[in-house]
Amino acid sequence: MQEPTLVRIGSALSGLMLVLFLVVHLAGLLPALVAPVQFEHYATALHHQPWLPLLEISLAAIAAVHLSCTVAKTLRNRGAGNTATLRSRRGRPLEALASRSKVAAGVITLGFLLLHLQQLRWPRPSDGLEREVLQQVLLQPISLGVYAAGSLAVGLHLLHGAEAAHRNLGWLTPANSASIRWGGRLLASGIGGGFLLISLGLALGGLA
Repeated sequence: MQEPTLVRIGSALSGLMLVLFLVVHLAGLLPALVAPVQFEHYATALHHQPWLPLLEISLAAIAAVHLSCTVAKTLRNRGAGNTATLRSRRGRPLEALASRSKVAAGVITLGFLLLHLQQLRWPRPSDGLEREVLQQVLLQPISLGVYAAGSLAVGLHLLHGAEAAHRNLGWLTPANSASIRWGGRLLASGIGGGFLLISLGLALGGLA
């Protein structure tokens, strides 16, 4: 509760909006594993939408807000002398690990995002070649390692962020805390595991 209210709310709301984007993005990528033709039709239609640049600018702004608020909270905590090592007192060591490593997970996620954009957005693959280019990227061991690490980092970051966002917004209560924590675990495993599954599946499919 030491962080200014605006910073806590900004971090929580921007994080929740980014989670919504991840869910939609994951849903759009899943057909690449099981329905390649439908995936290419979806990707081509999406990248020809006139509102896509505005959406990308908005996502970049939301990500910048989330990063700025996170850095501000981290610096404020360190400035206040908060250097204690977090340990789980409720038999939840994974959540404690996610909280301790939230900065590292965020840095890994940012690095993965920049690489992903450089490989598949600047420039964008030609129509009908989105899946093929992505598969060729994932056949490179270094790229596959980065994508796998990014998927795990996203999952770990979500494991911490789901509960933290509800707490920062004042939505976490003793009555709903168990539901929010279990929901956070499902969300983290579903999104992080989903991106990891797609990365490994396309890489193995390319080898086959």
